[in-house]
Amino acid sequence: MELEQALLERRTVRKYAQKVVPDEELYYLIDAARRASCARNDQRLRYVVARTPELVAKIFNHTAWAGAVAPRRDPVPGVSAPAAFIAVTGKAAEADTPLLQTDCGAAIQTIQLAAWGKGIGCCWLGSVDRKAIHALLELPEDTAILYIIALGYADEKPVSEDVDDPSKVKYYLDSDDLLHVPKLSVESLTVWK
Repeated sequence: MELEQALLERRTVRKYAQKVVPDEELYYLIDAARRASCARNDQRLRYVVARTPELVAKIFNHTAWAGAVAPRRDPVPGVSAPAAFIAVTGKAAEADTPLLQTDCGAAIQTIQLAAWGKGIGCCWLGSVDRKAIHALLELPEDTAILYIIALGYADEKPVSEDVDDPSKVKYYLDSDDLLHVPKLSVESLTVWK
């Protein structure tokens, strides 16, 4: 897939085909993420890949999904749930610092684009029970979970549409169960001087 196509067409996926994502594909995503821009090139992020069905199911129980389209787009274990998770972690003492959060955003965006290019859908999750997942992953006390990325082969094709009104950006499902993701147009969010 061409980069331009991935940049314009990538959407968050919340409905997955029940198919294993091979380890080599997950490795590729981490390899791409580690090359993302990061402050001072400190490379403070670490990744934990959960890919066994048992661990994925346990982590899934501690995640929350898109409230605007719940419960119709809440993944269902064994039917539409993700095949893997990547936990993006860092030192607990730095977890809320702007630089680490910025690094995390760059790494996750890189994972999302790399995954989309491989036909893998993902969902960046911030609404998770970090304490429970921390215990499931058996992480050291000084390590914090920053975000979780759900991964799997997409079983939906969300569409983007331009809007000019900031009050119209709520994503929604239509009567055919197609997920629509309104995005503010370039004209509505840019000032040219």
